[in-house]
Amino acid sequence: MAEITAALVKELREKSGAGMMDCKKALTETAGDLEAAVDWLRKKGLSAAAKKAGRVAAEGLVGVVSSGTEGAVVEVNAETDFVGRNETFQKFVDRVGRLALANDGNVAKMSTEVQGELTQLIATIGENMSLRRAKKLSVGKGVVASYVHTPVTPSLGKIGVLVALESAGDPAKLAAFGKQLAMHVAATNPQSVSVAELDPAAIERERAVLSEQAAGSGKTPEIVAKMVEGRLRKFYQDVVLLEQTFVIDGETKVAKAVEAAGKDAGAPVKVAGIARFQLGEGIEKKESDFAAEVAAQLKA
Repeated sequence: MAEITAALVKELREKSGAGMMDCKKALTETAGDLEAAVDWLRKKGLSAAAKKAGRVAAEGLVGVVSSGTEGAVVEVNAETDFVGRNETFQKFVDRVGRLALANDGNVAKMSTEVQGELTQLIATIGENMSLRRAKKLSVGKGVVASYVHTPVTPSLGKIGVLVALESAGDPAKLAAFGKQLAMHVAATNPQSVSVAELDPAAIERERAVLSEQAAGSGKTPEIVAKMVEGRLRKFYQDVVLLEQTFVIDGETKVAKAVEAAGKDAGAPVKVAGIARFQLGEGIEKKESDFAAEVAAQLKA
């Protein structure tokens, strides 16, 4: 049996395009025979799946699972919108959401559990797919409410939101308010719950821009400082949940709406956390000419 060295694993990866752990397993199963390992990967569908890995996967589905005091949101990507309507793919995303709930949103652990199933899906459907991200929210007392925008099923869609409300109040009333707040988060995409939780780097970037803008006004340094602080407050109203205007009524500040919800539920309410996943956000999509692609395939 040939020694399974790092160099041999690397050579098999380059030859097959499969993942490191799959290559190591293939070499172990074939006693270090490189060509036999390539065939082993092909038989398992791993080599074929790897060939698709270079293609941009920015479509797919966001899945949301919530149960009482905990909830999870996941994003599983594919190459085309069509896959999101595939029932097998939908069931897979739903399963991934439940795994996220059971594994605290640990993507590495979840990926290990579903790798075989995902590889089979890639081989069957013929598109690159990936489990991109997951997040879990939970509270000791209260509810974790959810909302799915543009749903294909009640728990799957293009935007998934979780809102964790910590409170000893009436669970039914908390759930109703939480759903409204989750709809608000879907619409406004806040960067944080409170000003204190906002990324300091984001504040400093905004302050630097506003300071430069205000400096050109010709005002005194004291006036400029006041102008910057006033504009920062406006910035907070745009990106901080509790500072925003509640979209449900278009008038009330969210902080006031939370206070009113606490009175209605019979106990103070704290927004303990939010999570908002929008399908494909942050992924650079490859622009393509479909007609040109078809023509190229015909020529080939």
